[in-house]
Amino acid sequence: MTTADAGGWQAEEEEPRGPVGKAFRLSAADSLSLGNALCGFLAVCVLAASAIEALKTDGNFKPAPSYFATAVVLLLIGATCDLFDGLVARRFRASAMGAELDNLADVISFGFAPAFMIVIWGGFTDDLPFAAVVGAAAALLVAGVVRLARFACVKTKSGDFMGLPIPMGAMTVISIVLLFEPSIWSLLAVLGVAWLMVSRIEYPKPKGQLAAVVLAWIMVNVAFLTFWVAWPEGGDMPIKIGATMQIALVAAIPLRVLFYKRELRREAERIGS
Repeated sequence: MTTADAGGWQAEEEEPRGPVGKAFRLSAADSLSLGNALCGFLAVCVLAASAIEALKTDGNFKPAPSYFATAVVLLLIGATCDLFDGLVARRFRASAMGAELDNLADVISFGFAPAFMIVIWGGFTDDLPFAAVVGAAAALLVAGVVRLARFACVKTKSGDFMGLPIPMGAMTVISIVLLFEPSIWSLLAVLGVAWLMVSRIEYPKPKGQLAAVVLAWIMVNVAFLTFWVAWPEGGDMPIKIGATMQIALVAAIPLRVLFYKRELRREAERIGS
């Protein structure tokens, strides 16, 4: 390789790609994506603080509901930011790195934070091997990363999501954590959520009225959690109802899709005959 060739190769590698000046300008949608990432980070910090404080005090740790509730509220706020960043990007100007910021923020808030929550939830019990807890958490994180990568590369003909969206998957895992004690069955449920995220089952996109319903659902859950933390003597029935409805919703959509496809096949067979 000649010196001229080497110089040309270096120049080609160092040549900036895309609008460099505009690439570093954050839009309003990017601010929401960063808020989503910050909420995920703070949720992890809250969960870590609960373990650190307990271990510093008496050497024993049992996850306190208030810490979990605070972490869940932060993740719900992050989900609200995630819901609105796309709407804001479509309404106003989006930056060149908006899609990448959105995916990176989702990995933190809906991939790593729920996986860390599983470790805190099940890692301090003698009923489960620690390796099994970490394995379930790792499976959830990997499934979330694959789900986001596939979303960036694959588009469905219907325009719906292929696989369970990662924010809904995170909320379902959180519901499992809030409803059940750590056990092999609850870990299998977490693995089921991970499978749904990488499956080919199509989930409808929250657009128009559906987006308003999703936002209302998030606000209701935040209200339930706030009530749960502020008035613990009132019991945890509201949050259990909300968590049960979340799990039922996620389980019902695949069943509805299967029944719908079966109806289409029967209709096609009837027409063909």
